Amino acid sequence: MNDYRTLTQDEIDVLEQNGCWAEDWTRVKVAPTFRPYNFHRVVLYGDITLGSFDKQVEVSKGFQKHSGINDATLRNVSIGNNCLIEKVGNFINNYTIGDDCYISNISTIETTEGANYGAGSTISVLNEMGDGNVTLFRELNSQLAAFMVKHYRDKELRRILHQLIDDEVRVSMPERGVIGNNVKITNTKEITNTVIKGDCEINGAARLSECTIMSSKDASVYIGTGVICENSIICDGCSINNSVKMQDCFVGEACQITNGFTAEASLFFANSFMANGEACAAFCGPFSASHHKSSLLIGGEFSFYNAGSNTNFSNHAYKMGPMHYGTLERGTKTASGSYILMPATIGAFSVCFGKLMHHPDTRNLPFSYLMAYGDDCYLVPGRNITTVGLYRDIKKWPKRDKRSKQSKKSIINFDWLSPFTVGEIQEGMKILESLRQASGDNVTTYNFHEYVINASSLRKGMKYYDIALRIYMGAVLKRAQKDGILGVPMNDVGVGRWTDLSGLLLPESEEQRLIDDIKEGRLETIQQVLDRFETINAHYRDYRWAWSYQLIMDYYHLDVLDERACERVREDYVRARRAWIAEIRKDADKEYAMGDVEQDVYEDFLSKLDHEVDYEN
Repeated sequence: MNDYRTLTQDEIDVLEQNGCWAEDWTRVKVAPTFRPYNFHRVVLYGDITLGSFDKQVEVSKGFQKHSGINDATLRNVSIGNNCLIEKVGNFINNYTIGDDCYISNISTIETTEGANYGAGSTISVLNEMGDGNVTLFRELNSQLAAFMVKHYRDKELRRILHQLIDDEVRVSMPERGVIGNNVKITNTKEITNTVIKGDCEINGAARLSECTIMSSKDASVYIGTGVICENSIICDGCSINNSVKMQDCFVGEACQITNGFTAEASLFFANSFMANGEACAAFCGPFSASHHKSSLLIGGEFSFYNAGSNTNFSNHAYKMGPMHYGTLERGTKTASGSYILMPATIGAFSVCFGKLMHHPDTRNLPFSYLMAYGDDCYLVPGRNITTVGLYRDIKKWPKRDKRSKQSKKSIINFDWLSPFTVGEIQEGMKILESLRQASGDNVTTYNFHEYVINASSLRKGMKYYDIALRIYMGAVLKRAQKDGILGVPMNDVGVGRWTDLSGLLLPESEEQRLIDDIKEGRLETIQQVLDRFETINAHYRDYRWAWSYQLIMDYYHLDVLDERACERVREDYVRARRAWIAEIRKDADKEYAMGDVEQDVYEDFLSKLDHEVDYEN
């Protein structure tokens, strides 16, 4: 800025000959290499800073125009080098614009007094009528948001977190609106109090007000036709298009929101896809999806989840085909905190849906189906462990992470078997065993709350859970051997219950330690809190081994984990994996026999199963 100079009289004369006017030419500062020839019909008010305008700007593929400013009114604006700004219907007021930007056919871009750019406001998710529980700011991720929601009733923790976030917002708040480098804004009506980071494209938006758009070169953001976005933050790699209406929302990395979707006071994290429907007070964790006009996500917490049409909560008819979506839904909650399913596949109709919400104990029968026949709801425990759908999901989710390496704020652990899920499997086995002991083996059905479990389903459920346990123990033992941590754990961090903070799997003891450190002042900034989540994730394998070591010792009744014991675990692992693949093959055969799958798709899937033996060692 110190290198900028005032205009010469000759430059002022050229500008005036081109139809330009300034309230005070002495308040117009320009780069040393500034030339006035590419400015036409420009009206300047207040303090203006202009860079150099020497290069061509690509306005469409293969179509370039010279940089400059034409037909625009500017007030208190700083413009970088080689921008093209033209056809400004109203004005640009109180803004800093970077280099190599193209702004054309817009109405208003303005910063007004009291702007917050979508940061610092507190919204209420899970309970649309409740007090705010999540504070929006640029560095928010799914872990911190889930942490704030989960511990909302801890008033002291809530107060401290809010203060830490306020401190971060205050020091990062720009004095006025900013448009970064290489930004393209065309055919857009109104942009007010909005920070737009570099390499963003906005085309045909109706209104952006009090927003921050966190675009970057390797993860650009696109805002398209008819979008109205107010008091919201949009992160790297997102696409918001086709008449989306959004208010008081946070949109995480690589999300797509399109086709008239409307959202209010909702959170969307990492790779979520929303189209046609609505969301209100919804917590949409990583890989949440909604495709249908009839879908309303309200007051719920979702993750690895596909909201189908009306009461169909997941499109499980598509299993081998390419259109199958998420059977790994984990952490789907109601506003009260009760689980709809965890982690399970639900094929229920509404007659069962209301019942399931009122019984959080059903979370302890994971990977289960719930089906309605007349007035009865039948629970099929563990069935989803051996389905084609689950097998495909295990493979596909990591491949569908579209985030760039530089924009992965939310942590996602893709392990389908972990201390979190396997702990629930153990609880499920205890429940089934207690039902069997209470009613005996000579019955046709068992009752669990209002649900009916057929005797054959109970036996198979225990079998499937045991297969999953042995697969998990063998896989973890194999990984521990490779990592060089085999043996008695160095400490007991990881022993005990685990939890899922919207993608981060962690021991509950570590979550409690984080709470204590925040309340006792050992973490002094919100960035230190975010760093703690990263540290916990970095130690995941150590914590997992501490938990798994105890599981192995208890399951096999061992006093020492010697070479002989390790070989026994490995042999059980191989047998369990082969049994698992065999069951999945049966499921594929059934689907093919129904005529729902093309032969080449079926054969390709079987070929993948045949190669599973490659992963045994």
